[in-house]
Amino acid sequence: MLPPAQWLAVPRTHGRLLARDLGLVVNAADPYSVAVGEYYAARRGLQPEQVLRVELPVRAELRPEEFDELVRRIDAHFGADVQALVLAWTQPYAVACNSLTGALALGFDAALCQRPCGPSRDSTYANSASNRPLADHGLRLSMLLAAPDVAGARRLIDRGVAADASLGRPGAPPANVYLLRTDERARNVRAWLYPPPGPLPGVGLQVHVEVAPPAEPPERVLLLQLGSARVPWLDRVHWLDGGLGDHLTSFGGQLTRAGGQTRALEWIASGATASYGTVSEPCNHLQKFPHPQWLLLHYLQGATAIEAYWKSVRWPQQGLFIGEPLAAPFAPP
Repeated sequence: MLPPAQWLAVPRTHGRLLARDLGLVVNAADPYSVAVGEYYAARRGLQPEQVLRVELPVRAELRPEEFDELVRRIDAHFGADVQALVLAWTQPYAVACNSLTGALALGFDAALCQRPCGPSRDSTYANSASNRPLADHGLRLSMLLAAPDVAGARRLIDRGVAADASLGRPGAPPANVYLLRTDERARNVRAWLYPPPGPLPGVGLQVHVEVAPPAEPPERVLLLQLGSARVPWLDRVHWLDGGLGDHLTSFGGQLTRAGGQTRALEWIASGATASYGTVSEPCNHLQKFPHPQWLLLHYLQGATAIEAYWKSVRWPQQGLFIGEPLAAPFAPP
């Protein structure tokens, strides 16, 4: 029996990351990365000095020494003004059992691979008021511009740009949040964190707490979360630009490996603008997955997708963040 649902309080944030705060990393050895990086730089108006070109192997995992060289190049190119990175590729997405995004922010943790189900490094940025993650917390956030192909990545980028300042004001269309319960006991643990269903006054938002799969195709979706190994009905979801979605399962962050679980990449292919998944067995620690209320409430304050997602995960070492990082549907115009 779940306790009565209630809304939580989160710190008030003023401001958000802007295009000038980003560094773009392009893998010159990957045609996808080159094409997507060029498109992203143009759409978000990045300056040449904000772009770093490297050469990486196009495979799922980097070896620790390859990761160390990538970090050296990033640190040598980008100064303290670059608060976050957008990585213009789908793979590599891991360093051994660490996600690439987790290792870039928190450092590579080789010991975690001996105990992947244990606690991992703590992110002090989680549920914080900061809009300067590197300056305030020593963490340079990152997100992969991952999609099934170049055309899909361009659509993803266009969704992120179109999302900006599109919701939350008088006359803006309504949006829906779907937080779904499943009968997969180990994966359904986030249901303890769901807020009460109903309208959220002042932002034009309706929260639906239902049993998965939803009886009707979800419409105008800003956020969709559940715990399930498979989400075979994603093609029925009608996403808003800037929509976020993820499912709690073991290997959603293994973007290019075939298996019995839905991958975070499939959320992007369905029309979500950002998603999340773990690259190695995390067990079902709540701290290793996006907190539904932290994610939603920071996003509603005007945070970008990269900020809201990173603020929702306390232990992100194994978690991979993917999508268009600057999408901010509740930002002021």
